[in-house]
Amino acid sequence: MFNRSRRKIILSIMGSLILLFAVTLSVILFASYREVRQQNSEMLERYAELYYLEDQPGSRTDQEPADSKPPEEPGRGPQQGKPPIDSRPDYQLSTFYSVAFGSDDSVLAVDNGEKQVYSEEELTQIAEEILAGGKTSGRIGNLTYTVRTRPDYTLVALMDNTVTEGSLNTLLHNMLLIGGAAIIVLFFIALFLSGRIIRPLEENDRQQKRFISDASHELKTPVAVIDTNAELLAREIGENEWLANIRYENERMGGLVKQLLDLSRAENAEAPMEQVDFSRIVTGEALALETLAFDRGRVFRTDIEDGIFLTGNQTQLTQLVSILLDNAIRHATGNEIEISLKHQGHHAVLSVINDGDEIPQEKQEHLFDRFYRVNEARNSEGHHYGLGLSIAKAVAEKHGGSISVSCQDGKVRFTVSIPVKK
Repeated sequence: MFNRSRRKIILSIMGSLILLFAVTLSVILFASYREVRQQNSEMLERYAELYYLEDQPGSRTDQEPADSKPPEEPGRGPQQGKPPIDSRPDYQLSTFYSVAFGSDDSVLAVDNGEKQVYSEEELTQIAEEILAGGKTSGRIGNLTYTVRTRPDYTLVALMDNTVTEGSLNTLLHNMLLIGGAAIIVLFFIALFLSGRIIRPLEENDRQQKRFISDASHELKTPVAVIDTNAELLAREIGENEWLANIRYENERMGGLVKQLLDLSRAENAEAPMEQVDFSRIVTGEALALETLAFDRGRVFRTDIEDGIFLTGNQTQLTQLVSILLDNAIRHATGNEIEISLKHQGHHAVLSVINDGDEIPQEKQEHLFDRFYRVNEARNSEGHHYGLGLSIAKAVAEKHGGSISVSCQDGKVRFTVSIPVKK
């Protein structure tokens, strides 16, 4: 049980770490890509604003004010020697291209950025595809583009994103590589530390189970001897107050020993498994305990689906159902107890619901612990010692299932889920 819980804890922790890593990585990459593309778009827009054609109507002349930007080579791209092109490193390290088309769709000028990555013919073809698409901005391959319509020409300005996005892809590759390695290292560290932490608890649990099993077997014989001798003594001396007390307490001791043995078998013994009709087991136990419920003023309301078969141990499953129904009869504050058995997905789900006092959350967490009772004032009432729900939990887990409790609107619900194995 501890080994299974340990694996679940480790898998849960590692799953959370991997999810956290993936979410963090996604946020970082999304923010980085968005910021880089935003900066590139702003630089491209600025590039397009500074672009002009020499000797075109509306272009700057020597008669313009002294603070206007000087012209550059005829037919070339943006103003050179003025901010921000030469004064900012990000502009200097970026590659811009441009193609200017006249009103008759003739090519007036092509700027390939002097890098010779794209030929003028290639840039012209790309620009024509962009104009044919009808969009004023966007991306085509590794190029970001913007289209500006001037009085006498149309400008298609482009920016090469190969370097910047290549750097981001390298960052992604390194983050995945280093992050994956970190997750693997953390997994083995968590596995090692969990083993060191849980090992003493596992050993303590094994010793406790061994003690319960050994003590129960050792006590079984003397309890039987005391009961036999008390019965023989009662035949000789007749009714006696002290002898009656001995027999009563011995009967209580016998009940406790029986429950301890049941718990030991449920937790440790390998019970034979076979195909059993769980619907019939639940129906049979409800009928068997109906008289006890009636004596306490309770009525069963059943909703049991027929034909639910499990691979399990009939004796243990019968004990599980009996414990839950007996618990509901003893602790219900209302008159009705609801019993439901449904086939949900690949599981058989048994629910036992009764009106009852609210169980605080901190007590719900310990409800299935050995010898635990919500109300300590009802100590050993009816020969119950806080072992019934522990036995029920052990049986459910032995069959690969689980048991849980919930309280809502004055209702206490115990739910058992057991996989249906064909």
